[in-house]
Amino acid sequence: MAHELDASRLDRSRPLRDQIYDLVRHLILSGRIAPGDILDEKLIAAKLNVSRTPVREAVKKLSDEHLVDVVAQSGTRASHIDRAEVEQAYLIRRALEMESAAQAAHRMNDSHAEALNDLLLQHARAIERRRFAEAIVTDDKFHRYIADISHLDRLWRAIDISKAQLDRCRHVMLPRQGQGEATLEQHRNIIRALNSKDPERARRAMSDHLEAAFSSTLKVIESGEIESR
Repeated sequence: MAHELDASRLDRSRPLRDQIYDLVRHLILSGRIAPGDILDEKLIAAKLNVSRTPVREAVKKLSDEHLVDVVAQSGTRASHIDRAEVEQAYLIRRALEMESAAQAAHRMNDSHAEALNDLLLQHARAIERRRFAEAIVTDDKFHRYIADISHLDRLWRAIDISKAQLDRCRHVMLPRQGQGEATLEQHRNIIRALNSKDPERARRAMSDHLEAAFSSTLKVIESGEIESR
């Protein structure tokens, strides 16, 4: 983990707690900090050239999201993948994203469609070049843009937090044969549904996409490819 933390990435004019939270959260979601790995707050503070206080505050936020376990006398560790937590994350995300898609369908225009298709092309190039980290980032941009169509930034924040446990499986799931291509086709279906301006069709397309992703996630957990409990 230590080599992933660089003090030059911090903007000292902005709250350090939030930036450290973002950095460490990304390392956990991408698997660079694996389930069970120790988070040494003193080491993190030293690598980032900050005091322990913003690190402690960032870890508290991560604990609130069940991404780390803080145990007295035992230190702090990245939490293990919990199937019950993953299932709950899926239910919350599906409900929020279905509504996001329905709201966007009301407001969809040619400019929105062009932007979503551009993101689809970027996603396809990343998959083709096997740049899976880039593909995941672009995937998130696609979903976030759908919320942006309706100016639902707070909704996206709730989605982003709720899907954290699902995201931890993606770095294992995406390289599987056909997974990326299936996601791209599902995104095309979502764009078609949004273009129809039919909220119910948009809801169904989003639900079908997230259900397929969840099914793949469960297969990854059941295969033992990612440590879980």
